[in-house]
Amino acid sequence: MSENQNNQRKIVEPSILSGFMELLPKEQMIMTRMTDIIKKTFESYGFIPLDTPVLEKSEVLLAKSGGETAKQVYRFNKGDSDIAMRFDLTVPLARYVAQHYGELTFPFRRYHIGKVYRGEKPQKGRFREFYQCDIDIIGNGSLGIVNDAEIVSVIFSTFKALNIGSFKIMINNRKLLNGYFEYLQIENTVETLRIVDKIDKIGRDNVKKELIKEVNLTEDTAENVLKFLDNSGSIADILEGLKAYDIPNDKFKEGLAELEAVCENIKALGVSEEYFTVNLKIARGLDYYTGTVYETMLCDYPQLGSICSGGRYDELASNYTKQSLPGVGISIGLSRLFYQLNEVGAIQYDNRCTPTEILFIPMSDTVQYTLEKATEFRKAGYAVEVYMNDGKMAKKLTYANKLGIPYVAIIGGDEMTQGVFKIKDMESGQQYEVSTPEDAANIVKK
Repeated sequence: MSENQNNQRKIVEPSILSGFMELLPKEQMIMTRMTDIIKKTFESYGFIPLDTPVLEKSEVLLAKSGGETAKQVYRFNKGDSDIAMRFDLTVPLARYVAQHYGELTFPFRRYHIGKVYRGEKPQKGRFREFYQCDIDIIGNGSLGIVNDAEIVSVIFSTFKALNIGSFKIMINNRKLLNGYFEYLQIENTVETLRIVDKIDKIGRDNVKKELIKEVNLTEDTAENVLKFLDNSGSIADILEGLKAYDIPNDKFKEGLAELEAVCENIKALGVSEEYFTVNLKIARGLDYYTGTVYETMLCDYPQLGSICSGGRYDELASNYTKQSLPGVGISIGLSRLFYQLNEVGAIQYDNRCTPTEILFIPMSDTVQYTLEKATEFRKAGYAVEVYMNDGKMAKKLTYANKLGIPYVAIIGGDEMTQGVFKIKDMESGQQYEVSTPEDAANIVKK
């Protein structure tokens, strides 16, 4: 290409689509670390990793979806194929379990950490492409209520490991709510649940107005609903208060018994009331939840809303199979959580922009020896990088500082001859003499 042609070449401004998140190395290191912690915690409970395709057949993915969800789906045609991008991880799970039913062992415990896509209007903390971290336990015909309690234990362990501050897991039971609404002779229980689920967003008075307007409740009935939701105190107080209602409704009694059993099992799993409570306002707006429901809040940042939610459902894959597949699960919107924590300054950065633990810097004719030493340390489990470019030592140390590499090993001719070299702690400036990876075990902090 001539110089004139090169000068005339159009320069395209580098940019990304609205609603898509892209991180710089320092932020990506934290995000990846959070993902690794979540994955490790999920696996510690025996959940199996699963990764379904981002692209699905539209007829499969949208079998049950309609309304706003269908409008948000990215959908296109390629040849004769009508294709849609997954908008959550639950529908692909339903398809997967139905398709591989005969090959799976039940209860099927899976976790999935992956990107999903929704063509909704981008807002602060809400993206069109984002990571979700899901776990689900799927039963074959039945699934014991103790599984609902174990999900709370997983949530507890995950957020303790993430170390992002004090949190509270709030639980409720949809059968309890539906049974009470039936007792009050409310016909449209689905719409009532959807409205009461907004109480923390729009307030008590607005919920009351919507119940009267949208569900045609009398003022007294709407007030009874709100008084029921106001039950608070310790878990024992709330459960005793619910028993005192003595409501002659089988669904209510079943929901209350399940809620009590879940609370007892959560405590047996070592989760104290400091971290979980019963909150009758938690309804979850989605109509496929049938029993226990969960939401998790950060105590120091209530404005972030629920950072982890989910619940029990009776029929996971009713659109794809006649098999009864009840399940329970939760989802963490990781991209949104990371963005919001970053916005409020809740994420502590340590200046690390690379996983490198030790930067080996060869001098003059020691490149080959340095590569051998770097390989030796790498085999011993250290994250090692060798600085291959020429330049002054100051430039090489600046490189280490900018990336936040904590240790540097400089290999010169004398070091190669003696088989001993120094590892420098870049933070303290202290130097340690080593010859093998074993020597570095008490020096390099993992």
